[in-house]
Amino acid sequence: MKIGYTTFSEIGKRRANQDVFRVVEMPERDRLLLIVCDGMGGHAMGDAAAETVCNSLCEFWAECSEIPDSETKVRGACRVASNALYERSCVVRPIEMGTTMVMASVEGDVVTIAHCGDSRCYLLRNGKVVHQTKDHADAHFGSELVTKCFFSIKPEVAVPDIARFNLEPGDRIFLCSDGVYKAMAPEILTARLQDKKPLENVVDVVKFMCEKYSTDNYTGILAEII
Repeated sequence: MKIGYTTFSEIGKRRANQDVFRVVEMPERDRLLLIVCDGMGGHAMGDAAAETVCNSLCEFWAECSEIPDSETKVRGACRVASNALYERSCVVRPIEMGTTMVMASVEGDVVTIAHCGDSRCYLLRNGKVVHQTKDHADAHFGSELVTKCFFSIKPEVAVPDIARFNLEPGDRIFLCSDGVYKAMAPEILTARLQDKKPLENVVDVVKFMCEKYSTDNYTGILAEII
């Protein structure tokens, strides 16, 4: 099964971009790995946390490329990434650092979706949202408090929600940080993501909306099953 994709990551109205994304192609294994991590504001080195978790997951997937995707594999990868974050936080002294994570691993005609935090994944088909990850966040004094994430001083909390779906030609998969979906109404985002246009043109419209209305970094990966 062939997959096309395009990506973007912009600083937006922030001073630094703490979003990190990776796309790992493994054509010999008929596999594609997509990851977006959003370093948590309010804690130190959010960009380093996002980079550490993102890179660790990619390395795990590369080293375990012969192991079929499964919930057990995802949870094992997350434990390794969480431990890597803890180790990085202790290089000088223990530092509170955290990041969200959302990933989609396509293996043949099956996608495994996992997330911790409020970065999202959408699976779109024939004008409908087949799946949307549920944010790990609660309202807190007028803002949102992330309730589950990768957090350096509590490595045990990085337990992702996982879902698996069979894919069909024409399906689109969109991963993004919260700076994207908070910039527009939900129905507008999901409608634009399914426009019958090349992926680059679809992303240009999403980026335009984010540039106008997002108050955060905004990062996304849009993939299509061909």
